[in-house]
Amino acid sequence: MTGIVVVSGNPRAGSRTSALAVAVGAAIAEQLGSPEPHVVEVGSLGAGLLTTGDEATRAAVAVISEANLLVVATPTYKGSYTGVLKVLLDQLPAQALAGKLAVPVVTAGVAPQAAAAEALLRQLLVELGAIVVRPGLPVLEAELSESTAVAQKYAAALDW
Repeated sequence: MTGIVVVSGNPRAGSRTSALAVAVGAAIAEQLGSPEPHVVEVGSLGAGLLTTGDEATRAAVAVISEANLLVVATPTYKGSYTGVLKVLLDQLPAQALAGKLAVPVVTAGVAPQAAAAEALLRQLLVELGAIVVRPGLPVLEAELSESTAVAQKYAAALDW
């Protein structure tokens, strides 16, 4: 098993959403005494995400499939998670996340958007069989400059 895997669903690798996701993964790893998480930047997969047999995409799917715990993050696009995240997760077989813990992390401009997108991401992860941690982490864009503090507070509040 890979341990903790962070999946950043932002189309742009290295985004503020990605930084938040990595901070959440690191804070959870610290809480659990686990190694630093492996990071999958969906945006860095590029057009290969849509190409059958793409090696980088296949490797990303394998890492996600082998994880014990996933931190899945996305900015809110049109009231939901990003299309690139959905394309990646669609490549997982049915129930690929069965028995795995998943933490949904969503960023948005306003709280209602964040909450709505978090609920949709939660549904997608449940559909794949994940045990989704409650609460997830909806974060407003105005709070992203404090990603490390937000992540540490969130991880400390989780009841493992």
